[in-house]
Amino acid sequence: MTILHIDSSITGDSSVSRQVSKAIVDSVAAVSGGVVIHRDLAADPLPHLTLPALAEREAVDEFLAADTIVIGAPMYNFTVPTQLKAWIDRILLAGVTFRYTATGPEGLAGGRRVIVALSRGGLYGAGSPAAGLEHVESYLRAAFGFIGIVPEFVLAEGIALGAEQREQALAGATEAALKLAA
Repeated sequence: MTILHIDSSITGDSSVSRQVSKAIVDSVAAVSGGVVIHRDLAADPLPHLTLPALAEREAVDEFLAADTIVIGAPMYNFTVPTQLKAWIDRILLAGVTFRYTATGPEGLAGGRRVIVALSRGGLYGAGSPAAGLEHVESYLRAAFGFIGIVPEFVLAEGIALGAEQREQALAGATEAALKLAA
């Protein structure tokens, strides 16, 4: 089993999404004995998509070779970091991970497990006053759904509301991460 671990937070070791994504990877790898490939999009970012970059296949080949993909996705300004968006632009490829048909688009990348460690500084869940501003989970559900994958989410929310809330959110997400592999 191959596990592709994608980190996109710019805050390094203090990043909640990095801590949770690592817990997920460690848990899944312990059960599966899988090989882990780590791609740090903050330390080694992909350039924004250009026409010549469409021919580059490294990111999509790495994605397609993985059985499980674990993504650390912090919310920045209501959506995913630009580094993560640049990676997604490389894996959503017509004729490779999806195709257009007479009845609409068809995902070609199913059969993979995608787990997202999602961190948010505030409270953006359903029913919260800021729910309409949440565009990380909704975007990732749409993007991966488009290529035939239903992603799973481990959420750490409200991490900027104080040290106690941060610790509670991290502990809850870490506990959820451990249950994923069981």
